[in-house]
Amino acid sequence: MSRISSLLELMGNPEKDLKMVHVAGTNGKGSVTYLIASLLSAAGYRVGRFSSPHLHSYTERFTIDGQEIKLPRFKAYLDHIEEQVGQLLRVGKEHPTEFEIMTALAFQYFKDEEVELAVIEVGLGGVYDSTNVITPLVSVISSVGYEHTEVLGSSLEEIAQNKAGIIKTGIPVVIGSMPEEARKIIECQAGALNAPCFNLDEIKVTLVRRPDIQGQEIDIDWAGQRIERVHFGLAGNYQLENLRLSLAAIMLLNESGFILTPQVLRDSLSHLKFPGRLEVLSRQPLVIADAAHNPHAAKALGESLNSILGAKKKILLCGYLDDKNAGEALAYLGENTSRCIVSRPESDRASKWNRVADEWNKIYPGTSCYVQEDIEKAVSLGVQLLDREEYLLITGSFYLLDRARRLFTIA
Repeated sequence: MSRISSLLELMGNPEKDLKMVHVAGTNGKGSVTYLIASLLSAAGYRVGRFSSPHLHSYTERFTIDGQEIKLPRFKAYLDHIEEQVGQLLRVGKEHPTEFEIMTALAFQYFKDEEVELAVIEVGLGGVYDSTNVITPLVSVISSVGYEHTEVLGSSLEEIAQNKAGIIKTGIPVVIGSMPEEARKIIECQAGALNAPCFNLDEIKVTLVRRPDIQGQEIDIDWAGQRIERVHFGLAGNYQLENLRLSLAAIMLLNESGFILTPQVLRDSLSHLKFPGRLEVLSRQPLVIADAAHNPHAAKALGESLNSILGAKKKILLCGYLDDKNAGEALAYLGENTSRCIVSRPESDRASKWNRVADEWNKIYPGTSCYVQEDIEKAVSLGVQLLDREEYLLITGSFYLLDRARRLFTIA
């Protein structure tokens, strides 16, 4: 933490002038960050959001009221921070990492723009993450699962301990659904720091009817009120839990003067769209993209697709980085899959990309698997192979979705 602390000190510690929410978790943290920022922005507050990774451009990581930072402004901040880094190097300090520079940039940008609240997503883990220099109004830990075990630890307890590092003395924390052994670690850390744990039982989000790919119709019991038949624009069973966590954080923010009325909540939920999360890229033929890049996310994706599309057959186009457990992820995605196409994410960390085909053939020896390194050709192949009643699912690494998504969204 010394690198980010030294850089921020040289910049005048912009983070100290911000009111913030801090969000960690194996999965769900991106959606929770997005939901909190979107809902409070709809309520009329000026809200910044720092998130990672991005789909297409670094500017996506820095938004205010849903609008990305402009590229010239982004470059100007980078130039300014590089000058600060030069000063650090001249006195023998280490060069900050890329993510540390992005974190410092976010704090400075949000301070300069006088946001009323900044919602900050942890990059990796928690305790040693560069965002963990802040003291937020509320902390959220969305989930705990196996990820980055070479850094965070090989057991759920170790990973939970790392994520619990964002909990601050006396600051309330919202804890999502997770294995009991992980929850105990987080609750123990919260207890040691006198950080109140929010009781999620106070919030209920109930599915009213079978969801579809356009979203979900839900009832919400929240803040002593019942809001019925609300259209929630984000598809996927897992988004119901993410919404509960977000509403819990907003309830805790009431004490700091942030108010979300039932009518604003109803109106804003219907318009939400989150790129790369059960996103419909094409309707004819049906093409869906989801950045389920680890087993925990793949399980949630598989369950959601079954809930939404039932037994509808699909062609799976996927690609994973070398450090991801592709075999375990594929185990959740094979149901109702007629064929699989493996492609290479555009990253140096995908040198062993075609091992995914071997994993597929081990698990599903009777289901055809095609190997096509070029993402554009892989997408074309997927579309060509589709039978009339099938759909194409593109999933795995963000570095795969980046190129694949551009084929449908950028003219």
